[in-house]
Amino acid sequence: MSEFHDRVVLVTGAGRGIGRAIARAFGAGGARVAANDLTPVNLEPVVAEMRAAGHAARAFLADVASKHAVQAMVEEVRQAFGRIDVLVNNAGVEPHASLLAMDEWDWDRTLAVNLKGPFLTTQSVGRVMAEQGGGVVVNIGSIAGRAHGLPERAAYVASKMGLIGLTRESARELAAYNVRVNAVCPGVIETDMTRALRGDEAQMARWLEEIPLRRLGVAEDVAGLVLFLCSDSAAYITGQAFHVDGGKVMA
Repeated sequence: MSEFHDRVVLVTGAGRGIGRAIARAFGAGGARVAANDLTPVNLEPVVAEMRAAGHAARAFLADVASKHAVQAMVEEVRQAFGRIDVLVNNAGVEPHASLLAMDEWDWDRTLAVNLKGPFLTTQSVGRVMAEQGGGVVVNIGSIAGRAHGLPERAAYVASKMGLIGLTRESARELAAYNVRVNAVCPGVIETDMTRALRGDEAQMARWLEEIPLRRLGVAEDVAGLVLFLCSDSAAYITGQAFHVDGGKVMA
């Protein structure tokens, strides 16, 4: 998609999995990518790889759950690139614990990263987009936040359901500034988060039985839809949540 040439894209949680695939896809499409993550361990190799491929990319370390860290990062991105055209809220955590056993810290951290983080980044970047006359925001949700819950993931499900609500209300308010906001809700994707469960043959069999396309998704499946929603071809789409799940949830 050459139309992303010189557009500035901020991707949170770009150090691995879906975020890494999204950052790479935008880089390949000619965008200037501001890649964010919490630590340099995963992020720096991604940025180095993108630069080696001739793509414009820079690393920005920040905890998206911190207001001051987010504001500082957004200002650094704007100083480095001059503007921000696209924000992809991808950073997320997924603690595995039953409702009765979950620690309060896990609950608070999950809501802070998965829901407060997108609020803070959308607010800060949204102000930049409003000043420059427009932009696009895509929130990475989950089918767990739609009609399909997940056992022993109460905090994760709550955060992703909240993210859908935030997406809709952000779309309503920011439309006045020519800013579109949508959500992409992946199903079971082959990432680090699902690696352990993918080693369980019984679990894999259950997943494949529930997915009409009879395969798990890959990060590039999600990245493809994100790029479409950020393109001019999606100029009349806002406030929506799209599933990328092989047909697992149809609604």
